[in-house]
Amino acid sequence: MAVVSMKQLLEAGVHFGHPTRRWDPRMKPYIFIARNGIYIIDLKITAEKIEEAYQAMLEIVQNGGQVLFVGTKKQSQEVVKEIAETTGQFYVDQRWLGGTLTNFKTIRRRIKRLNDLIEMDKTDSHANLSKKERLELFREKEKLAKNLWGIKEMQKLPEAIFIIDPRKELNAIREAKKLGIPVFGIVDTNCNPEEVDYVIPANDDALKSVKLIVSIMGNAIVEGQGGEAIRYEDEEIDTSKVLEADVVDKDKEAAYLKKQRATKVETKTETKPVEKEVTAKKEPAVTKEVVAEVKPVEEPVAEAKPVEEVVVEAKSVEEPVVEEQKSLTAEELNKKTVAELKEIAKELDLNGYSSLRKAELIELILKK
Repeated sequence: MAVVSMKQLLEAGVHFGHPTRRWDPRMKPYIFIARNGIYIIDLKITAEKIEEAYQAMLEIVQNGGQVLFVGTKKQSQEVVKEIAETTGQFYVDQRWLGGTLTNFKTIRRRIKRLNDLIEMDKTDSHANLSKKERLELFREKEKLAKNLWGIKEMQKLPEAIFIIDPRKELNAIREAKKLGIPVFGIVDTNCNPEEVDYVIPANDDALKSVKLIVSIMGNAIVEGQGGEAIRYEDEEIDTSKVLEADVVDKDKEAAYLKKQRATKVETKTETKPVEKEVTAKKEPAVTKEVVAEVKPVEEPVAEAKPVEEVVVEAKSVEEPVVEEQKSLTAEELNKKTVAELKEIAKELDLNGYSSLRKAELIELILKK
């Protein structure tokens, strides 16, 4: 009996690696073939490595060790939290705080503060505080809980950590290495396997793949705690089935990205015609109204000839004003504001005065 069957690995898409342009050459021993621009992971090696990691995890838990699951990627957050809570272990599903392992004393103080705030909520000991003070305590608790909730019961350093994607969790790996804590991890074709002590070559982007492998490690913990673990019959699969599956399914990450792009394109194509319809409706509506209003106005304008004569008389009235403005000296103009100078320029029927400065306006008015 095996801890996982080849059929399970195949159905979960564990064998799908990253595109060939994104790979780490150190993963070559774990790669079966490149197909359609995607690396296919050798499932036989994966099954062997899972078995090896399972036995190591089992031994650690049997000796009273505790495990810290680390998965801050969106695909792994819920899985990591669920398995850790089910097996009574610890987890980090948000940002990895620097010094979580190497500076554990400081982290313990923050955990204690979080537990104190939780206790205050239970006992309602902050009832006498002002609304502002209670709000500040609430915000502090929420901030601490976001990053420390999964390790709030961790009294000492873990005996092992299980990570998903070494590239994403590099800081956690480095801290564990410094302290000699063994690292278990799901390693995809774009990662460095040398960073991990117990390598499980697998797809770290597909939810099914991550869930399957993490649940297997959960079985190892349950068995180490004295519970019953699920075992499966080891099945041989044809290589052709792996290749056929690749042709049909392709890479899980690539398929997900394609779906996202497709939805974006659909939304764009849907919005464009709507904009065209709006503009198409507005333009004819505006032109019709303007034409309808202008036509009746044209006839009285043609008859209003005496009005034009009045305008001519008004121009003659402006002339003395011009003479008065001309008589202004440079000294008088200099006392006026820019707004007043522009008003004078407007009365003098000057052009291009709007963007001029005070000195330029004075010069323009004096020239007139």
